[in-house]
Amino acid sequence: MPLSTAAYAVHSATTPLEPWSLDRREPGEKDVLIEIHYCGVCHTDIHFARNEWGFSEYPMVPGHEIVGRVVRVGGGVTKWKPGDSVGVGCMVDSCRACGPCKAGEEQYCDTGSTFTYNGREKDGSLTFGGYSTQIVVDQDFVVRIPDGLSLDAAAPLLCAGITTYSPLRHFGVKPGTRVGVVGLGGLGHMGVKFAKAMGAHTTVLSHSPSKEADARALGADDFIATKDDEAFKEHPARFDFLLNTVSAPHDLNAYVDKLTLDGRMVLVGLPDPTPLAAFPLILRRRSISGSLIGGIRETQEMLDFCAAHGIVCEIEVIPMQAINEAYERMLRSDVRYRFVIDMASLKA
Repeated sequence: MPLSTAAYAVHSATTPLEPWSLDRREPGEKDVLIEIHYCGVCHTDIHFARNEWGFSEYPMVPGHEIVGRVVRVGGGVTKWKPGDSVGVGCMVDSCRACGPCKAGEEQYCDTGSTFTYNGREKDGSLTFGGYSTQIVVDQDFVVRIPDGLSLDAAAPLLCAGITTYSPLRHFGVKPGTRVGVVGLGGLGHMGVKFAKAMGAHTTVLSHSPSKEADARALGADDFIATKDDEAFKEHPARFDFLLNTVSAPHDLNAYVDKLTLDGRMVLVGLPDPTPLAAFPLILRRRSISGSLIGGIRETQEMLDFCAAHGIVCEIEVIPMQAINEAYERMLRSDVRYRFVIDMASLKA
């Protein structure tokens, strides 16, 4: 029998989120039924809800930063038991047979991983995300929330956390690496925390001079106000690694110029296309890379790293009923630094 589930959904690109009810499947042999306690709010939720990328399907229940507790498991589940604190991130399945999947990098599945929402299950049904009271997920796409991490502040780690941790780890940031974090928002503030915990000398580059105090409070060793052209020009070729978290249009070439010999800038934001100048790259053997989230194995590694280093997201907890206002506030950058929905508000 389908599991009736309270949720908030959006029904078109121009309408607000509103209360809705959906049917979750009964847990299958390898499935886990999770009672959702908290769900983070990602800017991607806005992009999808408003069809800004052109492939949204409705009705849509956003949310891919999900934490809660296991309620029930299928007969073949070996990894989880009722009562476990768990999380679900941006994907709930993949082909599991291609090279990336076998290597534990399901996010790069050759046939495309299945998104937690606005995706399609293997049976063709639409996936619905974490703006809801419960979710059913295959056991292999569930991660453990370690003891010591508060569930609400851990929720955004399932996207903002792994999105910034993965490139820092993959490209070998270590003690002594000179890291610059471009942008201090939901992604950038996590980049600062991770880079510092990995031992890097960490600088925040932000268009907003007013964020310097926050940057230093988060652990940054230095701050550069990029709005000040003269101050920006005073720092050529000083970074081994730039983590660029900005999605707004900006000149990537200006940041390439800040890289050392063999320096690398990794894009985790999604800015509009920018013409790139070849000479600054070629003359200093610099690189520009992109990075998505991480696979399930790396996401668990990230969560364990957070527990070991006392890292969580800076959050503002909101009731589900405030989600439309939260979207507008996010567009004004009026959040420090991530909204998290308390799902108890949906049950009240």
